[in-house]
Amino acid sequence: MIDRRSLLRTSGVAATGALAAAALSPSAHAAEAADLTRVPRQVGSDPTEGVTRTLLQEHPSPAKGWEAVQTLVEIPRHRESGRHSHPGVEVGYIIRGEVLMKFDDRPALRLCTGDPFFIPSGAIHNAVNVGKVTTMMLSTYVVDETKPLVTMY
Repeated sequence: MIDRRSLLRTSGVAATGALAAAALSPSAHAAEAADLTRVPRQVGSDPTEGVTRTLLQEHPSPAKGWEAVQTLVEIPRHRESGRHSHPGVEVGYIIRGEVLMKFDDRPALRLCTGDPFFIPSGAIHNAVNVGKVTTMMLSTYVVDETKPLVTMY
């Protein structure tokens, strides 16, 4: 398990500026469509290298023992989040880019700029950047406050 504080790193970029700058026009969205079945990697390289999770906000939930956490996740081209799960639900939105969201227990989802997504509590998943730009995802979690935000597999 990974400690929540060590996993979430601040990037020094204002969150509102990063979100505003990330919007893509429909023509840019079409231009970034690519072969979603092939993700080249360098032999021996860490597929999660360069992935960042920036903590935007964290608040107690109205339900005792739970908290709401919001992050900005950035996944560089040809990289992935790594197989992981959360101790609660994840509600997300693709700000920019394309990912293939792979699951251990269900079919994968192709998600593009503007797509929302929902990850059930405990579902093991891996977001693979299959586009031509660094993917930016806004993820909001409602999680058990006594457990790490992310458990890697």
